[in-house]
Amino acid sequence: MTAEATTERPNELKRVMGPGLLLLFIIGDILGTGIYALTGVVAEEVGGVVWLPFLIAFVVAMITAFSYLELVTKYPQAAGAALYTHKAFGIHFLTFLVAFTVMTSGITSASTAARAFAENLQKGFGMDTADGLTMVVAIGFMLLVAAVNIRGVGESVKANVVLTCVELSGLLLVIFVAVFAMSEGRADFSRVTVFETPSDKGMFLAVTTATSLAFFAMVGFEDSVNMAEETKEPARIFPKIMLTGLGITGLIYVLVSISAVALVPPGELSKEGATPLLLVVQTGAPDLPIGALFPFISMFAVANSALINMLMASRLLYGMANEGVLPPVLGKVLPGRRTPWVAILFTTALAVGLITFVGEVSELGGTTALLLLGVFTLVNVAVLVLRRDSVEHEHFVAPSWLPILGALSCAYLVGPWSGRSTEQYWIAAVLIGIGVLLSLLVFLFNKRQHKQTQFQHPDDLSTGPH
Repeated sequence: MTAEATTERPNELKRVMGPGLLLLFIIGDILGTGIYALTGVVAEEVGGVVWLPFLIAFVVAMITAFSYLELVTKYPQAAGAALYTHKAFGIHFLTFLVAFTVMTSGITSASTAARAFAENLQKGFGMDTADGLTMVVAIGFMLLVAAVNIRGVGESVKANVVLTCVELSGLLLVIFVAVFAMSEGRADFSRVTVFETPSDKGMFLAVTTATSLAFFAMVGFEDSVNMAEETKEPARIFPKIMLTGLGITGLIYVLVSISAVALVPPGELSKEGATPLLLVVQTGAPDLPIGALFPFISMFAVANSALINMLMASRLLYGMANEGVLPPVLGKVLPGRRTPWVAILFTTALAVGLITFVGEVSELGGTTALLLLGVFTLVNVAVLVLRRDSVEHEHFVAPSWLPILGALSCAYLVGPWSGRSTEQYWIAAVLIGIGVLLSLLVFLFNKRQHKQTQFQHPDDLSTGPH
């Protein structure tokens, strides 16, 4: 037995991620379902300036990332936003809701990605597009993700490397096709400055509505903090790697959205549902076999989103179990693999249940962004609250004005004044209601255990008068 093995705690995770793997993890988690599926929906809201909501979403995400960097380098542990909320406010109920909200957003996003994977697979192979078959394929895919996740984070992250390269190549292909079409005079870049909306919204409201949708494409950077316990020297490498990853994805999003609207009029993009970029590639290179390959590229892109989201959700539950907020059984790890197998099985079961009831990509993506923007608001406030808590090691410190601006911008995008659809609030209310119910069950269980302990050890009866 090695010295490393003898010092390893029973429930400690392996530190296997260096700067390269962490960068690919962040890029792979941000890229994926959002940009591949929501470009047409955003174009429907703002017309040719489809790049603007993605740019604003990038800025808001970058501001919030500074808050996450201060907290993850200060507290390099799994659990992320839930841990920060617990340390800042000390309210167990609030901590539980934050953990449940983040976990649910990841599972919901992964379930949506699983359905998108199934649809792309059916389209790529020319199969029947019946909803029943889509559901079966999506569930089978989710079980495969669970198997990779249980095998270990090293295997999961290595799979992420391959899938990230595939999805990145798909987006770069869109940009290349736009350049190719421009060289042949078939791209119209004058459309990128034309604002148009099918409703009577003004430009400001239309852009904020589109931003609330586009933000779904930027979420993912926050998942990386849940991998802190499996990252080598997190306090040193996290800041530069997270900001680099956000910068790369932000640039790609702006270039892809400009390329899309330059090749396809916004009105046509909005009619393509979850496959707008496929139309872009087919329009830009009609004589090349790229269009036949693109559904498979999209399939692997959304597969990566599902893998990383399920990886995050299981690590979040593991971290909260070790904090004592969730049942300790969720903190159990496999003796050899050191992976949180109970948390993985629990999150997979929830995902399989959700796959059947997933709605439109736009509504589900908007709801995911809504839930996470609420969490981001709390995280930005938590940074300021936790300034009073000093730690012995050095850590990243964000300028004070950034968390303030981050909290205000995230809170604005949460509110109904941002132009969100009412359905997103109903979906979020149901999810939070499930969280409240689970919190009540955990509370009652703990209370019952406490009463049983008092009954078995009645110290007051042994020392008091009879």
